[in-house]
Amino acid sequence: MGILWNELFNRYHIKIHFAHRTFKWGNEARGNAAVHVVIIGFSNFDVPEKYIYEYEEIKGEPHELKVKNINPYLVEGKDLIIVSRSLPISTKLLLSYGSMANDGGHLILSDEEKIKISESEPEALKFIRPFLGSSEFIKSIKRWCLWLKDIDPKEYSNIKAIRSRIDSVRKYRLDSNRETTRKLADYSMLFAEIRQPESDYLLIPGVSSENRRYIPIGFLDKDTIASDLARTLPNADLYCFGVITSMMHMTWVKYVCGRLESRYRYSNSIVYNNYPWPEHVTDKQKESVEAAAQRVLDARAEFPGSSLADLYDPLTMPPALVKAHQALDKAVDLCYRPQPFASETKRIEYLFELYDKYTAGLFGKKKK
Repeated sequence: MGILWNELFNRYHIKIHFAHRTFKWGNEARGNAAVHVVIIGFSNFDVPEKYIYEYEEIKGEPHELKVKNINPYLVEGKDLIIVSRSLPISTKLLLSYGSMANDGGHLILSDEEKIKISESEPEALKFIRPFLGSSEFIKSIKRWCLWLKDIDPKEYSNIKAIRSRIDSVRKYRLDSNRETTRKLADYSMLFAEIRQPESDYLLIPGVSSENRRYIPIGFLDKDTIASDLARTLPNADLYCFGVITSMMHMTWVKYVCGRLESRYRYSNSIVYNNYPWPEHVTDKQKESVEAAAQRVLDARAEFPGSSLADLYDPLTMPPALVKAHQALDKAVDLCYRPQPFASETKRIEYLFELYDKYTAGLFGKKKK
């Protein structure tokens, strides 16, 4: 998106005249699949009056907003562009992808496979770790992996179940069409890309449903292996958890993240690294966010038999959790400004203004 709009702005000097925000479109054709679309009207000249058509419900009718300028995110504001960044603009905490196995599935175990190995060779259990991606984390699906990083080979060389799986990984990688994968056959006991945090961390699902009001995120211990379908934030504290799980951050996600179908795709380079954290936070404000964040975790803990998918389903979200999130939203909002935000649109307009301040308007110039 950054490449496209940089070209349109800098080479062709376009201005957006009107825009319909996301709505569900379909036609009467047989076998028609409804899709989510936006409509953008633009030209290489400006007009004094511009209009945004906003949909309260994705299947509903729009209402018209007269605005001064429309940016590429179909929000009133400067013509800024969110581009990929390698480092965050306003925090020192670095978000990473989880580890990628590239193993043909042989280092990964289902719950049933783990039980089978534990019955036949219980000595293998100390090398098996919990393994979570987005779906496993949200739906409480039990999966496991062989984790042999920094393990002396003599400790597992006589365990048949482990040797068999390592050999299968080796064959899988040798059969690959990619040279880099074939080279990994020499390290078949290990994941192809290891990015496991050395401390406890915050897990953010890489893909999650757009129907949830909040992306379910949570703290995990360092012995739980995160897959490359998850994002990991080491050394995160309650304040960090509170900000990321707040409505301010969710609004940012909704407007700038990529999509898989209509689901959110959370990335470090676009979403996290560009997110404008609160600018001047007092100790009192931070403590308020931390206390509210803990209440969210406490509310979740009241329902130990429910998955995060159950707890964050719009139809089944427990009232205690709803109230805890509302209190957290208010605490985070006050870190940004004392006045409440009247709508989602006002939130994103404020965040774009803060983003522009943090980046000093650099992206208004042509990107080399």
